[in-house]
Amino acid sequence: MGMVMAELKGRLLSNEPLIKYTSWRVGGSADRLYLPFDKDDLCEFIKTLPENEPVFWMGLGSNLLVRDGGIRGTVINTKGRLKEMQLAEDGSVYVEAGVPCAHVARFCADNGLVDAEFLAGIPGTMGGALRMNAGAFGGETWRIVKSVEMLNAKGDVTQRDPKQFEVNYRSVKSVNNEWFLSVNLSLTPGDSATSIQKIKSLLDARSKTQPTNQPSCGSVFKNPEGDFAARLIEVTKLKGYRIGGACVSEKHANFIVNTGNATASDIENLIKYVKRKVQYMHGVELQTEVCMVGEEKA
Repeated sequence: MGMVMAELKGRLLSNEPLIKYTSWRVGGSADRLYLPFDKDDLCEFIKTLPENEPVFWMGLGSNLLVRDGGIRGTVINTKGRLKEMQLAEDGSVYVEAGVPCAHVARFCADNGLVDAEFLAGIPGTMGGALRMNAGAFGGETWRIVKSVEMLNAKGDVTQRDPKQFEVNYRSVKSVNNEWFLSVNLSLTPGDSATSIQKIKSLLDARSKTQPTNQPSCGSVFKNPEGDFAARLIEVTKLKGYRIGGACVSEKHANFIVNTGNATASDIENLIKYVKRKVQYMHGVELQTEVCMVGEEKA
């Protein structure tokens, strides 16, 4: 199963089931899955790939629906890897792409830096948060970005300024086909205790309002302009509606939970059903925030 390349320190797995890497606990296998040892090892690995090889990145596997037929090409998993985080000399915070957002929030608070508390409410890694401009509790990732480090398909690393990206609500477009390796966050000095208390109350609010004890991907739909996806789904009376093992959460209508035996197609069919019903009842076309990837099962 595991194949270790002599010159690389990471692990390359073939036909690896992705079900255990996604927060929804669904999905087929990846042709290849690479678990990099560290940032340098990852850059070396990228250099070994054929030029036209599809490369797909995964962190905590939240905000992601991997279809039952799996992913062709190479998946890079940064969870528990690319995990460096430190205070930089210029006072910014250096964070690699694999660090969970919740750890970043806590690290900043512990170091007397404020404005990153909202990251405690994002169930993904820093790389994923950069990729989609993740937000929670009124905060947004790119508001605190000072610079990012990007990796291209040749294995080259470049520093980029936020001005080089087109950043919108839950979407980020970059100029080239590059991937996020790390970020420097620009934060304001403040009071540690207040910041830690704020994180605690945000997390309490989250566990009261979100189904944090069941497999989900986080929010499924983007909030339409001036409204909330959860409100629209709730007034359409879809809370508790299910297809197979996938169910619209009774606790928060913008969450779809895996009740135990859902397939990716159950979840995708439920997403389509919710979109159709909300469009029919309210004339609003909900846009998905979750990223759907991979192939249908043949």
